[in-house]
Amino acid sequence: MRILGIDPGLQNLGWGVIRVEGSRISHLGNGVCHGTGTALAQRLLALHDQLCEVFTQFEPDAAAVEHVFVNRDGAGTLKLGQARGVALLVPARFGLEVGEYAPNQIKKTVVGVGHADKKQIQHMVKMQLPGVTFAGPDAADALAVAICHARHAGSSLAQLINKQVPKVKA
Repeated sequence: MRILGIDPGLQNLGWGVIRVEGSRISHLGNGVCHGTGTALAQRLLALHDQLCEVFTQFEPDAAAVEHVFVNRDGAGTLKLGQARGVALLVPARFGLEVGEYAPNQIKKTVVGVGHADKKQIQHMVKMQLPGVTFAGPDAADALAVAICHARHAGSSLAQLINKQVPKVKA
């Protein structure tokens, strides 16, 4: 089974794909989709198109997205939420249900501590996926999301795959 983890961002949307076989996980790929252009709609479209390419290339069976971190800047949070909308839309378009996880839950699952820093997360992802090279910090975070989904969804992933609607090409 292939799981795609997504770390939403308007400029850099990280993605990571892992394979789960029983209790074993392995790395299949990771990268960053870039929101290009000046207008918000152009940036969202660029993220959409690039994430669709990831789906076409890796054909994941399950997907998971990190919840948006709400900060003091309301406008920034809203824009990030729109990027997260793309991260939810694309898997749904390909017929997948999407797991959603809070940042602290991801950190606790991968590192064992809910307030781990990025270096700790990257270290533990490398421990669980030996030989992995990250395309960037956002890709490392996305792999952590995928690992979190693999650990929390467990046997229900097989049930999810059997119930999902047929995949379509976007």
